Amino acid sequence: MRRSWAREAQTEPLAAVVAVVVVALALALYAGAFEANVPGPVDRNHAEAAADRVERALTAGGVTRPGRLAAALDRGPDGYRINATLDFGGRTERAGPAAPEVADTASRRVSVRTGPGEVAPARLEVRVWT
Repeated sequence: MRRSWAREAQTEPLAAVVAVVVVALALALYAGAFEANVPGPVDRNHAEAAADRVERALTAGGVTRPGRLAAALDRGPDGYRINATLDFGGRTERAGPAAPEVADTASRRVSVRTGPGEVAPARLEVRVWT
């Protein structure tokens, strides 16, 4: 029985390695070009992150203190303006410039200290814009 068929189907090892390397480089170049042209994630809602930071700045022991509202305005993202509003017990406290209609908005339910030993439900609203 002749075994020449086994020798005819084989390839030189160096040629096979070169072919694999060429295919791998082509795939890497394609993936790199594809990834460079795909738009990155768009983070338009900066208000959620700013609201979390403002709430942490206002809260001590789980209770928000309205007197700290103006000091929390530096918690916004860089390059953006911020407005914070705290509504509680028929009262509204605001800090920051007036926000335009197109501002990103986030709100949180918080507890607010209204007096010594008194806590009331409140809503914290944070608006962020450029």
